[in-house]
Amino acid sequence: MSTATEPDRTSPPATPPALGPRELSRWAWRQLTSMRTALILLFLLALAAVPGSIIPQENVDSIAVSQWQDSHPGLTPVYEALGLFSVYESAWFSAIYILLLISLVGCVLPRTKVYWSAMRARPPKAPKNLARLPEARTIELAEDADVVLSRAREVLRRRHYRVVSTGSTGEPGSTGAGEVAAERGYLREAGNLVFHVSLLVVLVGFAAGNLMGYTGGVIVVKGQGFSNSLSQYDDFTPGSLFGPDDLQPFSFTIDDFEVDFLTSGEQAGMPTDFSAEVTYTETPGEEPQSRALAVNHPIKLDGGSVFLVGHGYAPLVTVRDGEGSVAYSGPAVFLPQDASFSSFGVIKVPDALPEQLGFEGLFLPTYGFTMEAGPFSRFPDALDPVMSLLPYKGDLGLDSGEPQSVYSLDKDELEVVEKDDGAPARIDIALGQTKELPDGSGSITFDGVERWVKLQISDKPAKGLALGGVVLALVGLLGSLFIRPRRAWVRVRSVDGRTVVELAGLDRSSGGDLGEEIDEIETLIRNESQKEPT
Repeated sequence: MSTATEPDRTSPPATPPALGPRELSRWAWRQLTSMRTALILLFLLALAAVPGSIIPQENVDSIAVSQWQDSHPGLTPVYEALGLFSVYESAWFSAIYILLLISLVGCVLPRTKVYWSAMRARPPKAPKNLARLPEARTIELAEDADVVLSRAREVLRRRHYRVVSTGSTGEPGSTGAGEVAAERGYLREAGNLVFHVSLLVVLVGFAAGNLMGYTGGVIVVKGQGFSNSLSQYDDFTPGSLFGPDDLQPFSFTIDDFEVDFLTSGEQAGMPTDFSAEVTYTETPGEEPQSRALAVNHPIKLDGGSVFLVGHGYAPLVTVRDGEGSVAYSGPAVFLPQDASFSSFGVIKVPDALPEQLGFEGLFLPTYGFTMEAGPFSRFPDALDPVMSLLPYKGDLGLDSGEPQSVYSLDKDELEVVEKDDGAPARIDIALGQTKELPDGSGSITFDGVERWVKLQISDKPAKGLALGGVVLALVGLLGSLFIRPRRAWVRVRSVDGRTVVELAGLDRSSGGDLGEEIDEIETLIRNESQKEPT
């Protein structure tokens, strides 16, 4: 009786030994460079880009970011902590981006080696039993086997197959029997490879453009100009490798701005077209040039492209202080809040005496009023413009050294100007009117209305590389979809004075027309064999 103890087959398997650092690194690299991981990272990158298209971004429109933050004070700290106002510059987006880049490199390099080997490989020999293949034919011809074999080689070559023959070569002394192995469609794998390489090109181009380029935004009132210097921008986001000294010295002036609105129908009030007339110079001292600037039709300058991304109203006002002196005169930019261009804005008058003045409120292009809604705009065009403002007096906080938005008032040291009964002295002022402030604080005159345009100015040096990557991706995708790899074999042998020809094919991709292909090869061999010598 054996004393050996048999293992307990019901017990769990022994725990495998812990992986060492080297083995763990290899395992992590294999996981990262697998195609499955690359697809997951590509999906995550697309998912991570969604917040950037929904939430206002600092490097695109800092004004919209400020408005969003004012409307959502509770969510703002959370979004700032997550970097949702600068999605494409956040650490988590960069991590996904870099991991995807590494994963694609790890996928593409081994595939390149495999593809290079496949490109040099010979077509495989014919199976012993060709009749068992999906498409097979057997025909008999009255010609010599060597002649048929030679013709089969030529037919397959003309149909762009790579051909290898065995047996008879058609030379004197041949046995009269042999076979031809042929294969085509190698470029399908090349299409797959080009597609993966193109993804790398797009990622590198996008990254290089963001590192070496910049994006800035500026609001320019009609009749005013802009010079490409850092101090002129309302918001500016440079790449890590870009410096202010790299800005090119171009400048331009907004000469005119036109916008047309639908006046009837369900979409009344929608803009049908808007464009600006711009005079620009690319280098100081050169002859100015004029061009129309419209949506999707930017002006491309040396060192940047100018895009028209928005427009609005800038009421012209004159403010006199308590001493009767003109303390402010000019346009004040108001930002649209809805489709009817009800616009919010502020007017800061730091030179007013004896106290500084500020105004906050709405510009209504076509004034309307109801008891339920209060003042509102009935139409986006400036048909009956009215300003509804709440005046403040005190200290605007401009001398504190703290950065302050030009589109909001710092009310810490301000108080609302009140009427004699203690109610806020809200002012509704129509075009051409002058309204006096209570208690002799001053007056405000609504002189006119100008339009402003929001421009985005950017320079992405590697955008051509990224575009080339997109084109490569399309070429590679088309190649992988429409090129069908397939193999064909022709076996020729002599039987009782007749030449027996066996044809067979194998389609290495689904959805092809392999039967038609083999029929065409058979027809060519038959037709050639039936031609009479002249």
